[in-house]
Amino acid sequence: MSKRFTVGAVATAAVLALTAAGLGVPASAAPSTSRTFTVVAEDGVAADTAVAAIRAAGGTVVSSSDEVGMFQVTSDRADFAARAAAAPTLVGAAEQKAIGRKPKLDRVEQENLTAATKAVAGAAARRGTKMDPLDDKLWGLEMIRADKARKIEPGDRRVTVGVLDTGVDASNPDIAPNFNWALSRNFAPDVIDVDGPCEVPSCLDPVGTDDGGHGTHVAGTIGAAANGFGLSGVAPNVSLVELKGGQDSGYFFLDPVVNALVYAGRNGIDVVNMSFYVDPWLYNCTANPADSPEAQAEQRAIIKAMKRALVFAHNKGVTLVGALGNNHEDLGAPRTDTSSPDYGADPYPRPIDNNSCWDLPTEGPHVIGVSSVGPSGKKADYSNYGTEQISIAAPGGWFRDGFGTDTYRADANMILSSYPKHVLQEEGSVDADGNIVAGFEESVFKQCKRNGECGYYTYLQGTSMASPHAAGVAALIVSRYGKPQGRGGFGMSPDQVEQHLYRTAAEHACPEPRLQQYRNEGRDETFDAYCAGGLNFNGFYGYGIIDAYAAVKTPLKLNARP
Repeated sequence: MSKRFTVGAVATAAVLALTAAGLGVPASAAPSTSRTFTVVAEDGVAADTAVAAIRAAGGTVVSSSDEVGMFQVTSDRADFAARAAAAPTLVGAAEQKAIGRKPKLDRVEQENLTAATKAVAGAAARRGTKMDPLDDKLWGLEMIRADKARKIEPGDRRVTVGVLDTGVDASNPDIAPNFNWALSRNFAPDVIDVDGPCEVPSCLDPVGTDDGGHGTHVAGTIGAAANGFGLSGVAPNVSLVELKGGQDSGYFFLDPVVNALVYAGRNGIDVVNMSFYVDPWLYNCTANPADSPEAQAEQRAIIKAMKRALVFAHNKGVTLVGALGNNHEDLGAPRTDTSSPDYGADPYPRPIDNNSCWDLPTEGPHVIGVSSVGPSGKKADYSNYGTEQISIAAPGGWFRDGFGTDTYRADANMILSSYPKHVLQEEGSVDADGNIVAGFEESVFKQCKRNGECGYYTYLQGTSMASPHAAGVAALIVSRYGKPQGRGGFGMSPDQVEQHLYRTAAEHACPEPRLQQYRNEGRDETFDAYCAGGLNFNGFYGYGIIDAYAAVKTPLKLNARP
């Protein structure tokens, strides 16, 4: 999970009217002096009552998500947020502020591309299982026995996996066969202040595109087709659904994410992968004394809306899988937050009370939290952990794995997956003619068909890469054990999926000594991590490392516990 991949709200030059179907269009092409807010109603408050309170506070409702009591509101009152927070029927208002900048290169996910840590050319490659041409580089598939699993269950086309991310590049030959055009939606219109100029007049990029790259990488790990081309995913026959809730620049805003989760619940999506955290606060707290009253009200609104959306999706049959985070900390004993807010104002130190603060969505209800391991099976130095929130572990890549061997600091220690050509061009690893730039041969790959159609692939690392491995296994479980539902539907209870995923994971004991240090890998004491718990469940691995083969071979036990 990238630290830049966050959820929050920002303003655009035009007010954006978002619908639950994801068909957002600018409500006005002219700039507006009004400020934009996301307002959340208190529990049990009727929509009409909430709208009346918003109007009384000086706001105008632009759109709403009635299932979670959330409203997009404009107001030209300077005190609107305070008035909304004071209304007894409203939780609070989160202003949609522009940050005025784009995120820098992600130093966790793309650690291998930073000058100080560039991999040594010729480092030995990690050899994985051979299915598609590039599959010999996918050590993660071998670790979770996905090659054996697909001989029993490669995935059912009726099973849909929502990629709640920056979009999905459906032109990639490995994504195209499994991309579900009918269900895919874009909930996140471009925001000029953070995304740059809009590519289309409506500022709503068409589905099947990804100007960030992150979502396409996630999608490939979940379900790239096993078609003799490029590489294959964990569940190569399932349907991939784009739920674009992230901006091109890598930010995830509250309105699009909540609307995407509601849409997933309404439309029978089986699994949703979430590799982000809720912006602008690394931790959303109910009443952190370091925060202003307005900031406290804003965070209470984010907590309420996100929890409602997660519960709604779960109750509608969606299995929710989330990245545990890349902040190398125990989520049950969080450190002082020094990165929030990450837009709109300068960050400041915020001591975090574990009982009243949440890292969302991973600490939200019904979310399967996934930590990251490297090829050795060791917890990656960057990965969050802790018995309070961890569920399972999965391959997420670790550039610095293999200290003392020729694989140390090798690109091949990371996760290879699909990536948009134009994003690689923007990042400088592919030239204008579509050729790989000298110096990037170890980290970027190009595969072409005889007709000239090409796909591009690159390495990333992070819990963002671990989570889609788990989402892919969850999709295999639904494919294997799901039942017909409703009018032509197909699915499986999320609780059953979760229980089976845990029960079939490969147990992994804590390392000895339990206090792991990463000095050999060049990390200081802030990366020290203590593994609590036993073989069955512990803070580094949860119930174990996911096992796709065991998941599809082991008979389902109803009401079983891990």
